[in-house]
Amino acid sequence: MRPASARHHRPGGGLRLFLVFALVCAAAQAAGNQGDVARGEYVFRAAGCAGCHTDRDNHGPFLAGGRALSTPFGTFYAPNITPDPRHGIGGWTRSDFVRAMSRGVAPDGSHYYPVFPYTSYTRMRRDDLLALRAYLDQVPPVARPNRPHDIAWYLSFRPLMAIWKWLFFTPGTFENDPARPPEWNRGAYLARAMAHCGECHTPRNRLGVADVTRRLAGTRNGPEGKPVPNITPHPRRGIGRWDLDDLVYYLKTGMTPGGDFAGGLMAEVIDDGLRHLTDSDRKAVAAYVKSVPPVDAAIDENTEKGGRKRDEFAY
Repeated sequence: MRPASARHHRPGGGLRLFLVFALVCAAAQAAGNQGDVARGEYVFRAAGCAGCHTDRDNHGPFLAGGRALSTPFGTFYAPNITPDPRHGIGGWTRSDFVRAMSRGVAPDGSHYYPVFPYTSYTRMRRDDLLALRAYLDQVPPVARPNRPHDIAWYLSFRPLMAIWKWLFFTPGTFENDPARPPEWNRGAYLARAMAHCGECHTPRNRLGVADVTRRLAGTRNGPEGKPVPNITPHPRRGIGRWDLDDLVYYLKTGMTPGGDFAGGLMAEVIDDGLRHLTDSDRKAVAAYVKSVPPVDAAIDENTEKGGRKRDEFAY
């Protein structure tokens, strides 16, 4: 017979079961966190965060902000989104992050300018947003202050953005169209929410409002003051001569059917984001883009003057 003291200190069955349960829960939580980070990296790629938030031209640190974005309203500088608690988003709660992405509102209640594409990110599902936050939480923090925007004086009055949003911004998560197949709905979600293709490829009016009646029809004055092509399936002005496989291959490699390659911002979008997606997701995006109404809009001089075929241009 064991001494009474030994019997007294031996964990009972209930305690042993509790310890095993606690270990299993801890392991499951760790696996869940890793899964969230992996999923968040995929969302990060699809959303194209690196391109705007890393100042590559000046060898800036990863996601520490500072990249200049020229617009008709002035030059905006992307903010630091590393988990630095002072200069980045390390001090934000998860609710702060979701509200910024889906409502365009900062933790202090101020309104973001729509150069930050919350007008598209608002369609993202909450679980994707939280996965993205999990990924951002584990990148190296950088104590780099944000650079003030160089914009017109009247735009510095942030409450004006509340009026703009009241007039032109409709928040809300993307909802599947039951009349469309799953592939189309997945592609629409990726293109209209995460990848926010329309933010660059859809023309805007003088108030910066996207003209959804000309979705993806291109614009002469896109990001950094450069033209952005028409990617509707118009046979002469857009990419109507491309078949689905052409577009899927372009999204993966940047090579057009004519043998040219994407340049400028689109090259970054592909290199940093779209080429990292699954083949099925790229095909879904292509299926959605090929389904939008064709728009007869010429963006570049060669197209207007009857020059080279549209499918020979690198987008």
